[in-house]
Amino acid sequence: YEISTATAQKVFRTLKAEGLAEARQGAATTVSTRRTLHRTAADRLEAALTTGRIYADGEYAVITAADLSEPPEWVADLFAIEPGGQAVRRQRITHNADDQPVSASTSWFSSDLADAVPALLLRERIIGGTPSAIEAATGRRAVASEEASTADAASEEQAALLGVSPGDPVSLSRNVYVDAQGELIEVGESVAPAGRWRVHRS
Repeated sequence: YEISTATAQKVFRTLKAEGLAEARQGAATTVSTRRTLHRTAADRLEAALTTGRIYADGEYAVITAADLSEPPEWVADLFAIEPGGQAVRRQRITHNADDQPVSASTSWFSSDLADAVPALLLRERIIGGTPSAIEAATGRRAVASEEASTADAASEEQAALLGVSPGDPVSLSRNVYVDAQGELIEVGESVAPAGRWRVHRS
């Protein structure tokens, strides 16, 4: 391929570090089937708006809740919801091709979207993702995202969702999607088990 051996080795190391390739003794380096990458909020938004698919090949989500609920305080503050007020809540567990849970997440939306996008209140997958469904119904397009993440020990609830033990290390994330006017469209939070790499490209 007209590249140096050192460059080829660097490529292999990078692919393996990102979980995209794996080396087996006595065999060549091959594409990994373990799917160890953790998709960021920006990754999911770009996928939903450009390809109409929010999940990677082999991944699928099970919607575990879709209703109007009182949001946690940090979400209520972002949406300017008074105490006791409600927001649309969608909870899901994402599984890989081996049927193992790779993340558990909750998305929150303003309650006025319950009428505009009734599918948000159904415990069924929204083909193309929620950003595309909201854009089709309201004309509001999510154009930017912001995500914060940290590491923590799994609570009993998180451990049960992910199939790990309480106290095991997990990655926690919170994200927001905004439209071209900077108005909030979606707020999300997720938890993923250890061992899934988060990749940032610029």
